[in-house]
Amino acid sequence: MMYRSLFKPLLDRLGALLLLTLLSPLLLVLILLIRIKLGTPILFKQERPGKDEKPFTIYKFRTMNDQKDSKGELLPDEERLTPLGKFIRSLSLDELPQLLNVLKGEMSFIGPRPLLTEYLPLYNETQKKRHKVTPGITGWAQVNGRNAITWEKKFELDVYYVEHISWKLDLKIIMMTLQKIIRRSDISQEGHATVEKFNANN
Repeated sequence: MMYRSLFKPLLDRLGALLLLTLLSPLLLVLILLIRIKLGTPILFKQERPGKDEKPFTIYKFRTMNDQKDSKGELLPDEERLTPLGKFIRSLSLDELPQLLNVLKGEMSFIGPRPLLTEYLPLYNETQKKRHKVTPGITGWAQVNGRNAITWEKKFELDVYYVEHISWKLDLKIIMMTLQKIIRRSDISQEGHATVEKFNANN
């Protein structure tokens, strides 16, 4: 398919370059706020599996502090998530550094979200199909429940996207993503700062 193999990657890189340029003042403000409120590092970096399960380093703005308990272990996520971090996440601003991943060709604007590497051995054969395409900043699962739906449903939606990629579906996801951001909906799972970890029995 011409769109999937040629136009989509090209549009991703051009779009990432344009947005990084246009959003540079906002990015600078966020960098300064995080530096003042949370210190360094500014970015959260983590290895994630990309297309064909090839690992890459994902970038996000840091939203949590490093507070630890009396045993020297990090406190739970919900206790380390700061007011600034909650605000940044509510508008999905923490995802903006992933424009660098898109520019490098490691991510797309739209595709299944790149999850933790530790999940790879847990997927069944159908769920593994989500790695047949480049992972995205947003995707079909994100606009249909995001962190408020079950892992099983997420993977079902991811595989649907892989099997039905088109410019029309991508455009629909972009529009629905903007609506989600404006409404600040489905940011986290009930009882969790983000979402509980996946296991094969979820």
